Amino acid sequence: MTTESAPDVPQKRHRGFLVFLRDVLIIIVIAALVSFLVKTFVVRSFYIPSASMEKTLLVNDRILVDELTPRWTGYERGDVLVFSDPGGWLPPHVKSPDGPPLLEAIDTVLTLIGISSSDSEDHLVKRLIGMPGDHVVCCNSLGQIEINGAPIDELSYLNLPQGDTQASNEPFDVTVPEDSLWMLGDNRDRSQDARAHLDLPSGGFVPIDDVVGKAFFMTWPLNRIGTIDGHHDIFNGVPEPE
Repeated sequence: MTTESAPDVPQKRHRGFLVFLRDVLIIIVIAALVSFLVKTFVVRSFYIPSASMEKTLLVNDRILVDELTPRWTGYERGDVLVFSDPGGWLPPHVKSPDGPPLLEAIDTVLTLIGISSSDSEDHLVKRLIGMPGDHVVCCNSLGQIEINGAPIDELSYLNLPQGDTQASNEPFDVTVPEDSLWMLGDNRDRSQDARAHLDLPSGGFVPIDDVVGKAFFMTWPLNRIGTIDGHHDIFNGVPEPE
C-alpha cells in the first residue's frame, strides 16, 4: 500500500480549489447569459420615474414588462405599455455625475443582464387607448373619450380631481395611423402624453416598433406587489375601425 507524500496533498488541494473556482465562474457566466437573454427577449424590469400613470403606477414603483407574448398576440386597448421615446417626448437627458468606476461598471453589467433598470428614464409608460385605424375623439357631452363612435368610461382608473369627470381637458380628434398607437397617461392632468405632442412630426402617435412590451406585474414596493390591470372590459363595446 502506498501513501501520498506530504508535498502532494497541498498540490491536490490547490488543484481542487481551482476546479471549484472554475465551476463557479462557469455557473456565473451561464446565469448572466440566461439573464441577458431573458431581459432581451422575455421580461424586463423598469422603475416609474414620474407621476403620469398615477393612480395605477406611483413614482419609484418597479414593474416587469412582458416583451415576448405581445410579439405573438399583439396589443389591445387598455394595455399599459413601456416604449422608447418616439422623438421629442422626453426633455434632453442630463446625465448624472459618474460614481466610482467600479460601481458604474457593476451597474452597467446589472443593466445589461436585466437586474438593474438604470435606463428607465429613457423610456415612457402609458395606457394604450387607440389602435391602428381607430378614430379617437375627446370629449363627448359626458366628458368621455369616444373610439370609433363608442364612448368609454375610464373613471375606474383615471386620477382626476374630486368631482371632475372629464377624461381630458385638452380636446383632440385623431385617427391612428397604421403601425402606430395612441397612448395616454392615467393621471391625465399631469401627463405629457400623446396630447402634448400633436405638433411633432409623429403627430403624437407612438410607432409600434418603439414599444418595449406590456407592463404586467409590480414587484416593488412590497405592499403593492401584484398584477397591473389593463381594464380591458372598458373597451369591450368599441367596434373595429372602418
